[in-house]
Amino acid sequence: MSAPNTWGAVALGTAAGALAGVGLVLWQSKKSSVKKPVDPSVMERLRNSLVVPVVSMQEASGAAALAQALVEGGLMAIEVVFRTACAEDALRRMAEAAPTALVGAGTILSPEQAQRAVAAGACFIVSPGLNPEVVQWCQANGVVVIPGVATPTEVEEAMRLGLDVLKFFPAEANGGVAALKAISGPYSKLTFMPTGGVNENNLEKYLSLPQVACCGGTWMVPQDLVAQGDWRKIKQLAQE
Repeated sequence: MSAPNTWGAVALGTAAGALAGVGLVLWQSKKSSVKKPVDPSVMERLRNSLVVPVVSMQEASGAAALAQALVEGGLMAIEVVFRTACAEDALRRMAEAAPTALVGAGTILSPEQAQRAVAAGACFIVSPGLNPEVVQWCQANGVVVIPGVATPTEVEEAMRLGLDVLKFFPAEANGGVAALKAISGPYSKLTFMPTGGVNENNLEKYLSLPQVACCGGTWMVPQDLVAQGDWRKIKQLAQE
């Protein structure tokens, strides 16, 4: 009688253990990707706004007055970019000064930044690229997130993450209206927020695309007027 194949038994046991381990990892991954429902009114308000001023603050002291000028000018959504040291404080002041406005945070590069922005009052998060960690943190916390994409590959990766609203960025540098029309064509269920080079001269062309929800722009908040505190002129630009 031949001896039992103990090596085969060990191999089978090892394989079974490995499969069990894989199953545990998959279960943990699935558990960690649980999504909290977002407030649907946030995206609805962004769509209704059509234009979202993209604001970079060098000093937080003028944030409240700037927010009020934009709201009085008819712009009810504001994106504060996290590119300066005072961005978090500026966002908080804007959210407090303009409670009827939808204030969000842009240039968010990490979950830690997203967490700080939401704690300061951000209602939505925008990022220049598609960072899965930022997306998943926002999804786990019920926060609207709009990551940047510029290629079909990035669009499909965003879809895999469960997203249906994306930022086309930088819009003009990546081919403008024609490029967005071509890229969005195969993805009829998606909507886009083009930002980067969008201005008062090409705005209507972007908004004419059926899959554009709203556009981000800086033309109504030029750095020189913000630095001068010329809120009257900024209000006028917002109204235009």
